[in-house]
Amino acid sequence: MSAPVVSIRNLSHAFGALTVLHELSLDIQPGEYVVLLGPSGSGKTTLLSILGGFLQPTNGAVLIDGRDCTHMPPAKRPTTTVFQDYALFPHMSVGANVAFGLRMNGVAKAERQRLARETLALVGLKQVLDKRPHQLSGGQRQRVALARALVMKPRLLLLDEPLGALDLGLRRQMQEELKAIQKRVGTAFVHVTHDQEEAMALADLLLVMQDGRIVDQGNPERVYTQPSTRFSATFMGENTLIDAEVTEISGTTATLRTALGTLALDRPGIRKGKATLTVRPENLRLGTAPSGRVSLGSGEVAESVFQGSYRKAVVRTGSGGDILLKLPVDMPVRIGERVEVHAEPRHIGLLQE
Repeated sequence: MSAPVVSIRNLSHAFGALTVLHELSLDIQPGEYVVLLGPSGSGKTTLLSILGGFLQPTNGAVLIDGRDCTHMPPAKRPTTTVFQDYALFPHMSVGANVAFGLRMNGVAKAERQRLARETLALVGLKQVLDKRPHQLSGGQRQRVALARALVMKPRLLLLDEPLGALDLGLRRQMQEELKAIQKRVGTAFVHVTHDQEEAMALADLLLVMQDGRIVDQGNPERVYTQPSTRFSATFMGENTLIDAEVTEISGTTATLRTALGTLALDRPGIRKGKATLTVRPENLRLGTAPSGRVSLGSGEVAESVFQGSYRKAVVRTGSGGDILLKLPVDMPVRIGERVEVHAEPRHIGLLQE
């Protein structure tokens, strides 16, 4: 593996007596799209601000290409930032907005105009060079802000909820465009969002944050299907959590006792004691468990609601709590019907925090 673009070492930050980041350490690889995901107050924007030089950490260090940039001001470090409100100059043309940073760096007029045109073409906006920001749509303004950041050829591009002001359809379109642009330019991106779908669509590396800590990290599929903590299991979409206890271990196979019955799972590194099973609603099915699938017990259908692309159902198991399912629309279930619930072993997460 090549040397990281960014190394964060034991980073902490406090506002007075309130600590908002706790001893974070992280490496960001060249060309990696990193997404910081978490609720308000989790510390993701504070971390982004420290990476951009807008905040000084209380402790720790930020290294970019091996150089200590911890106390370097924003204009001096090899980073640029795209803000949620775009921060475009309304009195300047689009071309002048994109070229502004180059002008501040003393780049000759002809060269900065050439680079502005090239970068606007990269984001699909070469036709708006002479327009003013107020003449553009929200999605176009977002792409102008992205071009203004990319034209500086940063080693690290920071995006602070850049799609938050867009409507749903445009947001999804811009997710695809952002990912495609990032892969073309090869710059490492760090993107802040509280939108789980956006995070999974964009991230190579997904960092789930809670109370100033990174509580889960990995590729989006792993974090979603096999979360490392109860928080990431519930924050990353809907999930059913089942309390369990590991009573026996034979090789990598664990026997677990739950309120829904006893089951066996093959999991390396497991230990005896308390555990939590997690299973996503779309990975559950009804009926007698066929060979190779794990029964999660039975219960009574308490809810069955048509949701367009799927049917949402809740099975009430009594002492085992409720199990949430997303079923095919052509699988009607009746309220009060007694059913059995099962899943594939690979779709059952197991937490031991």
